[in-house]
Amino acid sequence: MDQSVAIQETLERKENCIIAVQCDVFFDNVTESRLLGLVESTKEHAIFIYTHRRMAITADDVSLEDIIPISLDFAVVEVSSPEELAVVGADTRVRVSYQEEELELRLPFGSHSRLFLSEVNRAWSDVCKSTTQAPRFEWISKYHKNTRGQGVVKQAPSLLGSTLTQLNEHKKTEKPSDQKGSLERDKGSSNSGTQKSRAYSNQESQGLSSREDRDDLVRSSSHTTSNKAQILAMPQFGLRDNLIKCELMKNEDIYTYLQNFSFFLGTYNVNGQTPKESLFPWLNCTSDPPDIYCVGFQELDLSKEAFFFNDTPKELEWTKAVSEALHPDAKYALVKLVRLVGIMLIFYVKNEHAAFISDVEAETVGTGIMGRMGNKGAVSIRFRFHNSDICVVNSHLAAHIEEYERRNQDYKDICSRLQFRQLDPNQPPLTIMKHDVILWIGDLNYRITELDVSNVKELISNKDFETLHNYDQLKRQIDEEAVFVGFVEGDIDFQPTYKYDTGSDLWDTSEKCRVPAWCDRILYRGKNIVQKHYQSHMVLKTSDHKPVSSLLQIGIKRVNPDDYKRTFEEIVRNIDKMENECIPSVTLSKREFHFTDLKYMQHQAETLSLFNDGQVPCQFEFIQKPNESTYCKAWLTANPSKGFIANGGTVDIDFEVFVNRSTAPELNSGQEQIEDILVLHLERGKDYFISISGNYLPSCYGSSIHSLCQLKEPIQDMPQETLREMAEKSGDGNAENTEKPLDIPKELWMMVDHLFRSALKQEDIFQQPGLRSEFAVIRDCLDTGIPDSLPGSNHSVAEALLLFLDALPQPVVPFSFYQQCLESCSNASQCEKIISMLPQCHKNVFNYLAAFLRELLKNSTSNRLDVNILATIFASLLLKSPTKQDFAEKRKTQEFFQHFLA
Repeated sequence: MDQSVAIQETLERKENCIIAVQCDVFFDNVTESRLLGLVESTKEHAIFIYTHRRMAITADDVSLEDIIPISLDFAVVEVSSPEELAVVGADTRVRVSYQEEELELRLPFGSHSRLFLSEVNRAWSDVCKSTTQAPRFEWISKYHKNTRGQGVVKQAPSLLGSTLTQLNEHKKTEKPSDQKGSLERDKGSSNSGTQKSRAYSNQESQGLSSREDRDDLVRSSSHTTSNKAQILAMPQFGLRDNLIKCELMKNEDIYTYLQNFSFFLGTYNVNGQTPKESLFPWLNCTSDPPDIYCVGFQELDLSKEAFFFNDTPKELEWTKAVSEALHPDAKYALVKLVRLVGIMLIFYVKNEHAAFISDVEAETVGTGIMGRMGNKGAVSIRFRFHNSDICVVNSHLAAHIEEYERRNQDYKDICSRLQFRQLDPNQPPLTIMKHDVILWIGDLNYRITELDVSNVKELISNKDFETLHNYDQLKRQIDEEAVFVGFVEGDIDFQPTYKYDTGSDLWDTSEKCRVPAWCDRILYRGKNIVQKHYQSHMVLKTSDHKPVSSLLQIGIKRVNPDDYKRTFEEIVRNIDKMENECIPSVTLSKREFHFTDLKYMQHQAETLSLFNDGQVPCQFEFIQKPNESTYCKAWLTANPSKGFIANGGTVDIDFEVFVNRSTAPELNSGQEQIEDILVLHLERGKDYFISISGNYLPSCYGSSIHSLCQLKEPIQDMPQETLREMAEKSGDGNAENTEKPLDIPKELWMMVDHLFRSALKQEDIFQQPGLRSEFAVIRDCLDTGIPDSLPGSNHSVAEALLLFLDALPQPVVPFSFYQQCLESCSNASQCEKIISMLPQCHKNVFNYLAAFLRELLKNSTSNRLDVNILATIFASLLLKSPTKQDFAEKRKTQEFFQHFLA
């Protein structure tokens, strides 16, 4: 979760939180959690240190404690000991110094911490390279006042350096032996005293030599097999490095061999329960200790606190239960834990294998309404084991027997949106499918269909699992290649794992009497994988699910050091020769691309193939044209936009077009066309020009309320010139209408009327997502008038309405009224007066929506809505800030809108 949003809400408008990271600060013999934010103002940077109660979501969750300016008196160095580096996936210690004070932090291992330190390094490097006046940091002083001021921060911070002073006072009382292993390492040097004098010598000299010394203070340390030391800096990746990497990958078979390792995979939906029994029967069901454990949980905590704040004590409780139940015949190291609300994944490895685990990264993705909520989704860990890249995914997909298409969509969203940053920032992120081995576990929620509960239970009692499996939704979707293409699931010879009465082996005896189903599954994809067992564990009765486990034997690529050395040296010699003799050259499959009938929020892609017909590998990049800030228009992306190609090799580049709320208005009006020229540049070679063209079908999405009220026919039936004229009149408040406009846009009426007739009592309306495929049909119906009535489920129509309001170029309450709304939010009569002053069509839309929402609240016992939920959802769409909106303003917009829901 991006906690920089919470920090941003504590800042004034001119200041910007670039990135935030949660860390531990060392005080005496204890650690305390803090939130760090890198804040920029007028090209000056400082690290803001916050205390926090929980996962920081809003300004209410944080309190500013200290500020460290990034000036020439600032430094940050790694102080992890060799023993700490040996623990793969362990967190990394860094020491921050400012003037005479020091602060020791522990940052979580992973790409986000690396990115945070990279941004800090960049900010500090700018200070060192600056030839102008030293930064003065006058903007910081307002945060040290003893009053709140204008609501900038929740609480006045302590004096600058107080946190640093606490640590420094403690360090003065430390025994020399207590500091063992905590001194800075400088390029692998063993002379700790030299390191310390170098790291903090900036007070003695502010000249050029000082700046040169300090350029190395944030750096990667000497190489370790875990790559952990690389967290402190982004190394430079040039063409030569990429060529060597490419050639090593091509020749991998020469210097690697396969060795089998055992992977234990487990998944358990614990239904919000605490551990009530040992997990030993589940996690210790193999005779020999597995080499690796990957253990996944779902519904770890079902409380509202866990959902809204992503904070739960049950994480520690279940982690402890797992660690106590691992195989007793081996010692294991905890490599990584990642959690999103109730979805958690824990990764253990035998101690003797720890040195061969590297490149550990963890990511999460939520698949709730509008893709933002984390009650459903996935968590994932990727890592390199010896020379094999492995990705483990733990997912919890959409519930309910009829929602198999929603589950399919969740799977596809997870595959496309879950991406891991690479160490080389110039390389595109790694997706799930870009790994040698993929292990997918979780409550996938696919059900048994077309059989009633009595038939299902009869097949189970006869242990006829093969026949029963033919009615399994997941099996059918895989057979149709709708999901999990290329994955394998072992034979299921155990009874369904859901749903039981908690604390027993009895099938669901509740009023709903749910049909038993294999919700909990384990699948895998890759070469050289043999499944040794796949089973459920009936003895555990804590939940309404039963846990499932699988033991896989996986052939992992190991490196022969001598063969690797010979291969590496030969590659370097060949590259040296080629670089001296050859100029790069490529052949393009084509240079003109046309996209036909583009639609709002509908992805289209065309592929360009680049063939390296030269004698040397080459590096390519799409570059900006003169006077343009990006290499392409906002509706277009090239994926990848840069990369390298081995000689004789081919790279496919996808040109992807996607029109969203920011690009739709000008395309709808015809002010912008689907036209662009891309410049493909070869390093040490020539440039190639690629033409992009197409036609966009105008949509009500991204059109103004004023324009839509003028349209009595579907928007796609209107000539482009008419749409252009209407867009121009929409921006001219004095323009006269030749005929009476509609009171409200007909498209808005169709959606609200559908929901009024069909969804007043719909459970979780405006809280549960719809299907993307149904949104596309709804959009087409609104834009073409065909068919006469809206298709799709109530949830899809509700989400389509939210997306319509979100896409308006000018919100329902126009930007020019925004400030008045904030100032009058506590006075109901003043709020009503402001609405009465809106342009007629905007006023009609506001009153129409408010009336509809009041009808929804009359049915709150059925739809589970309340005033707060609706105000939170709709105020952010109806009252938008023309600039950045802070937390206090969000609260005021909700207070304003609540007056109209009473």
